[in-house]
Amino acid sequence: MIHDRIEREAPAEMIEALRRHAEPLPSPALAEEFGACFDRFGDAQIVLLGEATHGTSEFYRARAAITRHLIRHHGFSIVAVEADWPDAARIDDYVRHQAPRPRRGDVFARFPTWMWRNVEVLEFADWLRGHNAGLPEAQRASFHGLDVYSLSESIHAVLAYLDTVDPDEAALARKRYGCLTPWQDDPAHYGLAVARKGRPTCEDNAVAQLRDLLSKRLDYLGQDGERWFDATQNARIVRAAEQYYRAMYRSSAESWNLRDRHMFNTLQALVGHRGGGAKAVVWAHNSHIGNAAATAMGWRGEFNIGELCRTAYGDDAVLIGFGTDTGTVAAADDWGTPMRIKTVLPARADSYEHAFRRTGLARTLTDWRRADRHALANILRTPLLERAIGVVYRPETELLSHYFQAVLSEQFDAWVWFEQSSAVTPLADERPHGAPETWPFGL
Repeated sequence: MIHDRIEREAPAEMIEALRRHAEPLPSPALAEEFGACFDRFGDAQIVLLGEATHGTSEFYRARAAITRHLIRHHGFSIVAVEADWPDAARIDDYVRHQAPRPRRGDVFARFPTWMWRNVEVLEFADWLRGHNAGLPEAQRASFHGLDVYSLSESIHAVLAYLDTVDPDEAALARKRYGCLTPWQDDPAHYGLAVARKGRPTCEDNAVAQLRDLLSKRLDYLGQDGERWFDATQNARIVRAAEQYYRAMYRSSAESWNLRDRHMFNTLQALVGHRGGGAKAVVWAHNSHIGNAAATAMGWRGEFNIGELCRTAYGDDAVLIGFGTDTGTVAAADDWGTPMRIKTVLPARADSYEHAFRRTGLARTLTDWRRADRHALANILRTPLLERAIGVVYRPETELLSHYFQAVLSEQFDAWVWFEQSSAVTPLADERPHGAPETWPFGL
């Protein structure tokens, strides 16, 4: 949301600078050609790839093409996405040849299902599995979730692991997590009960269980290091989720910061686990991967993965934003309601998106990190609005619901632009509301 309208168009010198420095891109369908345009970022350790919506095909296909190129040619081995760890672990097992492809209903079954259960992600996972096929296990690229929402699934994963390696510890874990299990299917009610009704917290139990897994790591690592790492990350999620759902009722900034701190810590754990200066690609919304300090989010006390990566890695972290003007998007009217294919309104005249539209260029990469682009970076320090569409899109209140103020050249290092874009293609069992049974494959 925004509090003060900017209500001024981008200056003419900005449009001219963007037109001069923007580099035309091929279609993301030409994955090799598209990915090669991002060779310049191959020396980084962390490349963060954004999206301006959670339901635009071009963003997914572009990120897939860039990631494929970074994996094949620049030694990247971790793909970390804004998704739940247990669901992404099923994809990781598939792409690293530990399990067959999951059935559609087995992963990403919670709202918003279309965000990761779509054709674009499936095609990338199939490619990653094929890429890994000829590699030793230690060199295979992996796929992981960063988010904090999987309380129930993560509790189950910790208990299932301990049942196989330490039944006595599993029994103790069940007692500890028993504090949370009545709430695991609707953890927001746990936060409400603590914040408004005086219920005791389960924090000490969640912390104790994580501490035990860490203290016994030498015993567990000898049996199966990958399974111990997975269980430990799930225990971290239980701890973080317990904090997050309580913070929801205290402060939106506090809950946001807890979530993004957890995602950053998970990224750090993945890099450390792979060792040897492992290199990671992050897929998340622009609001997570752009430096929050350069936006209205940061000005009201929120930080994000992008800001934390910039602090931790400096120039070894590259933050790339994505934007679009018009087209269609997969989104819901409200949280938990059916997915619809919605028309994206043309960008407001006082937005960065409108400035890119005025260049007349349909698909571009604009990079202002280079030494000869300082003038462009300075021009892009003019504050304007920027649009953020999540899993909910409310065009009728678009200004208040989806725009925020930003300083683009301090928020990102580069920007990928699609003037026209289209909705992601959910898998066949995720039809848009009102679509025929045969969608999207029927005639």
